[in-house]
Amino acid sequence: MRTLLLLFLAVTGAVLAGAAPVSAHAALTGSNPQQGAVVTQAPDQVALTFSEKVAMSDGAVRVLDPKGKRVDTGKPFETGGTTYGVKLHAGLPDGTFTVTYQVVSADSHPVSGAFTFSIGAPSQTSVALSDTAVGGGVVGTLYGIGRYVSYAGFILLVGGAAFVLLCWQRGAGVRAVQRLVVSGWLALTGATLALLLLRGSYVGSGRIGDIVDLSLLAEVLQTKSGAALVSRLLLLAAAALFIAVLFGAYARGDEAEAIAEDAVGAAADDTATTTAGTGTGTGTDDHADGAGRSAGAESVADTDRKDLTFGLAIGGAVVAAGLAASWAMAEHASTGIQADLAMPVDVLHLLAVAVWLGGLSTLLVVLFRAPAGDQIEAAAVRRFSRVAFGGVSVLAATGIYQSWRQVGSWSALTGTSYGRLLLVKVALVAVLVGIGWISRRWTAQLSEAPTVVPRLVEQRAAEKEPATVAAGSGDARRAAQLARQRTAVATTRQKRVRDADPVRTGLRRSVLAEAGVAIVLLAVTTVLTSTEPGRTEEEAKGATAAASQRSGPLSLKIPFDTGGEDGKGTVEVTLDPARVGANEMHVFVVRPNGKAFDVPEVKVAFTLEAKKIGPLPVTPDRIATGHWSAIGVQIPMAGDWKIAVTVRTSDIDQATVNKNAKIG
Repeated sequence: MRTLLLLFLAVTGAVLAGAAPVSAHAALTGSNPQQGAVVTQAPDQVALTFSEKVAMSDGAVRVLDPKGKRVDTGKPFETGGTTYGVKLHAGLPDGTFTVTYQVVSADSHPVSGAFTFSIGAPSQTSVALSDTAVGGGVVGTLYGIGRYVSYAGFILLVGGAAFVLLCWQRGAGVRAVQRLVVSGWLALTGATLALLLLRGSYVGSGRIGDIVDLSLLAEVLQTKSGAALVSRLLLLAAAALFIAVLFGAYARGDEAEAIAEDAVGAAADDTATTTAGTGTGTGTDDHADGAGRSAGAESVADTDRKDLTFGLAIGGAVVAAGLAASWAMAEHASTGIQADLAMPVDVLHLLAVAVWLGGLSTLLVVLFRAPAGDQIEAAAVRRFSRVAFGGVSVLAATGIYQSWRQVGSWSALTGTSYGRLLLVKVALVAVLVGIGWISRRWTAQLSEAPTVVPRLVEQRAAEKEPATVAAGSGDARRAAQLARQRTAVATTRQKRVRDADPVRTGLRRSVLAEAGVAIVLLAVTTVLTSTEPGRTEEEAKGATAAASQRSGPLSLKIPFDTGGEDGKGTVEVTLDPARVGANEMHVFVVRPNGKAFDVPEVKVAFTLEAKKIGPLPVTPDRIATGHWSAIGVQIPMAGDWKIAVTVRTSDIDQATVNKNAKIG
C-alpha cells in the first residue's frame, strides 16, 4: 500500500509539474476589425466571435490606444450567436490599437488573448502584454490539484458505498472500509470548498491574495460553475447523512442479524439436548416455541434490513447521480453538439468509473487491511466481478459516444492534444481490463479454494506472544513496551493469516496492479478534462486559417475591349502579399500580340460585397509604357474581393472589367 501511495504522489506531481495552463475550450474565430487589419476610419465598436458561448464581465474586453490608454466603454454586450462587442469612444487617433480579452467558456474554463488593428496606418505601441496565461501560475496549479482530489474523492465515496451495498453488505461494519469511504467524502468536500475559493482568482487575475476576496466569491456564486460547486456541497451534506446510516444503523443491523442467527442455532441445540435428556415432549414443545419465536424475529429483522438496503440504494443512487451531474452540467458535456444528450451520458460515465475504480479500491483495502476475521468471502468477490464487468460495459459505451462528440474526426484523434490524450486513456483502460481478466481468474480459483486458516500459522504466532507483566509489578514502562509488542505480534499474525492462502495472495497482487494503473488513468482523465476538445480545436484552427489565410502574391489576367480602334488587349493585376493591410499593386497592359500597350489611364477599385465594403478606388502611377503601380494599397478585411479595372484607350473609349479573388 505504501508503494501505491508513492505512485499516487509521483503521478500527481508529474502531471501538475508538467501541465501547462488549462487550454482554452472556446477559441476566438473572428473579429471586426480583424487581426492586423488597417482601416481608414475609426470603428465605433470592436466585435469578437468565439467558437462557443462565453461569459463576460465588465472589463472582459479592453481596447488600448498606442499609448496604452483604454478607449472602450468597458461594457461588453452580446450582438448575436457567439459574437460579443464593446463600444469605443469617438475621435480615436490614427495608429495601432490593442484588443485584449479574458472570458470564461461555456464549459467553465478561462480563455484569454490579444490582437491588434490599426487606424489609418500602423504605428508603434507602448502596450506590454503579460506573459502569464490565464489559468496558470500558483493558483492554476492549486486549482488542478483540487480537481484531481475531487475526482478521487468522488470515486472512493461512491465506489466504496456501492461496493458495500451491492457486493459485501457485511463490509459496512469493517473499519478499513469505513475509513476509505469517509476519506473519500472528506477529500471531495475539502476539494470542493477549495475550488470555490480559488475559482475567482483562477478565471481572473491569478493572484493568491484574491483567493480570500469575498467580492470575487460573490461573483463566482452567480456563475454556472459556482452554482455547480454549491450544489455539490449541498449534496455532500446529504451524503454525510447517508454515510452515518450506512455505517451506523445498517452496520449494527448486520451485527444484530449475526446475533439472531446464533440465537436460533443455540435454541436448536437446546431443543435437541432437552429432548435427549427428558424423553418427554413438553420440553421439546417449549424450546420449539422459543426457536420459532427466534426464527420469526429473524424473519422480521431480515425484512427490515432488506427495506433499509433498498432505501439506502435508492437514496445513494440519487445523491451519486447528483454529484456526477455537478460536473456534467458545468464542463465539457454542457456545451457543444447534442448537449441535452451528452449531460446524462456523462453522468452515467462518471458513475460507471466510480463503481468500477472505487469498488476496486475498496476490494484492495479489504484484501490488505481488513482483519483476518473480516476477510471478504469468495461470493462477494464474484459479485464485484460481475458489477465491475457491467461498469466497464457502460464505460465503454458512453466513452465511445463522448469520444465521437469531443473529437469528431480521425485527424483530430491524432492531430490534437485532446485526441492523443484520449488514445493514452484508451490504452490504460485496455491495460486495466487485461489485468482485470487476470483478477477474474484468481476469483474463479478463490471460489474453489478452502478458506480455513492453517493452524500452524496460529500456533507459531501464539508461541511468540510476549509474556504478561505480573500484577503489581509497577513497571509501567515495561507494561507499555509489552503492549506494543502484543500489538505488533497481533498485526503480524493477521498478515500471516491473510498471506497463508496463495490464491488470495495472487488476487491481492493483481488488484494492486489494477489500482496502480487506475491512479495513472485518473491523472490522465483529469488532464483530459482540462484540455480543449479535438473537435473545437480543429474548428477553431479552420476558422482562424480561413480568416487569416495568406495566399501570397496575387496575379489576375483579364481581357478587355473598349470597342474603339485598337481597343483590345489584356490587363494583368498583381497584388503583393495579397493579405489584410498594406499591399503593393502593379498593373500591366499588353496588346493581343503581347507587346506593352501605352494607354492614357488605368484605375482599379476593390469591393467586398459580402460585408458591403467599397468600392475602394486606387489610382496607380504610370511607371513605364504599359506599366502602372501603387504602393500601400490597404485591404481592410479578408474575403472574396471583386477587383474592377478601368482601362481608357482614347479620349472616349474605355472599358471596365472585373474578376473576383480571395485576399487575406
